[in-house]
Amino acid sequence: MAKQPHLLVEPGDLNDIALVPGDPGRVDRIAGHCEDSETVAQNREYKLVNATYEGRDLTICSTGIGSPSAAIAVEELAAVGVETFIRVGTTGALQSGIEIGDMVVATGAAKDEGTTKRYESATVPAVPDYAVLSALVDAAEANDEAVHVGPVATDDAFYAETEAHVADWEAAGLLAVEMEAAALFSLARRKGLRAGAICTVDGNLVEGTQKGETEAEELPEKARNNVERAIELGLTAAASL
Repeated sequence: MAKQPHLLVEPGDLNDIALVPGDPGRVDRIAGHCEDSETVAQNREYKLVNATYEGRDLTICSTGIGSPSAAIAVEELAAVGVETFIRVGTTGALQSGIEIGDMVVATGAAKDEGTTKRYESATVPAVPDYAVLSALVDAAEANDEAVHVGPVATDDAFYAETEAHVADWEAAGLLAVEMEAAALFSLARRKGLRAGAICTVDGNLVEGTQKGETEAEELPEKARNNVERAIELGLTAAASL
């Protein structure tokens, strides 16, 4: 089989479980928590590293921003043998009281994006694998970490999230909005693979805060610091699967 056209990998290059942050810069942050690591490939928004955590061989692959690029990553990772995906990302809260730096484990994702509609009906649910979901919650409990557990929204249009959109999501009881989980969950399910997601809150849309509004950095300081906690939980979950 020829190398995958975007990830530039082939069967045998990667491990069977992958942590999939959106940000390529977060790949190195995750690898920094591991015993060893080796860069396998890097192209466009995709950076791939093989590493070992607590004896578990795993792969770390960035997906870029949004469902289209995340779907490419899932398709090509699956094609070379990856079977389990854990998203370690960031998200904007949709309920008052969820603070910057809090963590959300998604039990499902509203498909407010266009990618999954090319694969299936909007009525088909985008849900994580139960074993991966449980591993993330169990990792939080084992580490005495508080996490919010519930459904999120996946949206394509970061700058078109109007007050009406936010109000609808809030009224529906969705905890947060991000840009990749629905594609990740849907494609993994369709392929008979496993996926889950844990995200760190970087703003609260209900309370009027959004990442990058008040600081030179993309993420507020508390969110930057607490991304490390989500990384640890993602790795702990991966090691148990």
